[in-house]
Amino acid sequence: MAKKTKNLEYYEGVGRRKQAVARVRLYIKSHQKIKKGEIYINDKPFEQVYSDYQREFALSPLKLTNNENRFAISIRTAGGGKNGQLEAIIHGISRSLSKVDESYRPILKKNGLLTRDPRKKERRKVGTGGKARRAKQSPKR
Repeated sequence: MAKKTKNLEYYEGVGRRKQAVARVRLYIKSHQKIKKGEIYINDKPFEQVYSDYQREFALSPLKLTNNENRFAISIRTAGGGKNGQLEAIIHGISRSLSKVDESYRPILKKNGLLTRDPRKKERRKVGTGGKARRAKQSPKR
């Protein structure tokens, strides 16, 4: 991670959702192969990984704070599925934006983008026939 000096290279935020984890870096200047306004997920352009609709959804924190083409964004995701990772990315972008400027925090908080969704998969219970909530069928006679 970058040193805590005045001229940071990037702002980092970690977003989580279910089993998915996303490490988001917002680069202030164009970085190596990433130019301002571009987003890379696990070294692939955003367009190769997600659809246009999902892109709009993922960039909602940047739109709310009017920072659409201000940063070069690099994201590392691990665990979970595509949608869980997408929501982890949104959480990570929001957290790193709140580090960029403290005035963004109330805007993001109001829209629920800084809140970590605590819902996880419920564990499987013993004697339920394989599922968490399913009850075994009772004998008819």
